[in-house]
Amino acid sequence: MKYYLIVGEASGDLHASHLMAALKAEDPQADFRFFGGDLMAAVGGTMVKHYKELAYMGFIPVLLHLRTIFANMKRCKEDIVSWEPDVVILVDYPGFNLDIAKFVHAKTQIPVYYYISPKIWAWKEYRIKNIKRDVDELFSILPFEVEFFEGKHQYPIHYVGNPTVDEVAAYQAAHPKNKEHFIAENQLEDKPIIALLAGSRKQEIKDNLPDMLKAASAFPDYQLVLAGAPAIAPEYYKQYVGEAKVKIIFDQTYSLLQHADVALVTSGTATLETALFRVPQVVCYYTPIGKVVSFLRRHILTVRFISLVNLIADREVVKELVADTMTVKNMQNELRNIIENEAYRNEMLSGYEYVAERLGPAGAPRHAAREMLRLLKK
Repeated sequence: MKYYLIVGEASGDLHASHLMAALKAEDPQADFRFFGGDLMAAVGGTMVKHYKELAYMGFIPVLLHLRTIFANMKRCKEDIVSWEPDVVILVDYPGFNLDIAKFVHAKTQIPVYYYISPKIWAWKEYRIKNIKRDVDELFSILPFEVEFFEGKHQYPIHYVGNPTVDEVAAYQAAHPKNKEHFIAENQLEDKPIIALLAGSRKQEIKDNLPDMLKAASAFPDYQLVLAGAPAIAPEYYKQYVGEAKVKIIFDQTYSLLQHADVALVTSGTATLETALFRVPQVVCYYTPIGKVVSFLRRHILTVRFISLVNLIADREVVKELVADTMTVKNMQNELRNIIENEAYRNEMLSGYEYVAERLGPAGAPRHAAREMLRLLKK
């Protein structure tokens, strides 16, 4: 069959590439065409546009590139109609993809499948109307979304497992833990490690890293190791590192988590990855208008937590220091709790086991591919 996939960022490229490989295993003659990235291209098919030509984050960048965004949408719609795929598979990236879904539903008979559903449970819940109208089948990677979509909104979905479970399990299987090698390879000291995951975007690093370094530097028995984001140049980090004694390593986030003893992590998928590696963590996310964000979080956002770990557990497994609560003192107190209070640390690790249990076993792309083919053949 012919599959048309659309992603808008690096994580989508990763998840879509695994889904494509799983579809190919089930349907060896699969023909792919996509708005995607290098990982998808490596699986095969035709890339129409690279996601880097689509990804604009924030109000001002989007405003400045509106003409390009609309041109890309127009090109995408015309290309789908021209190619006549058996299915359009949208991956996350709701701002762009829900518009495509609306068009495909209104103007064609092509089914629309959504893999990695938009996170409307946190923000813009009104989009459920569009999803119900325009998306034929939705494939979720977060277990609590089943209750949200089916229980609250009477919209049946498919929970297929979480691809991060697959990625961590595959890494661990291919890379047995070897701390001596990790220390030697990266010229580290023979000391316990505090891992710093300060985000993948420049603004996140600017807002979070300086205070994370100040907090972690208060523990002289530990060494600080910062996970360098692939799209960020080493020079960018230097302006925020200052005099702090920290080692920056690139393209080794999983290896760092495998050997870390504790971590300071900005919100996002990294919090879940840290939990799956069973590393005790503090979730930190600072914004320059902290008190305003705290107000919005209390009165407008529809979820109690911002980290995937706590959202999946539906309780506080890890401490979230967000907006005006992310202070050096609060981070130090939480790190001290983890390092010195064994009962506290063990309770967090027990919470991680519950999260892993809720996510289920590895195999999300395979489960999604098989279910997609079953539905398409039906």
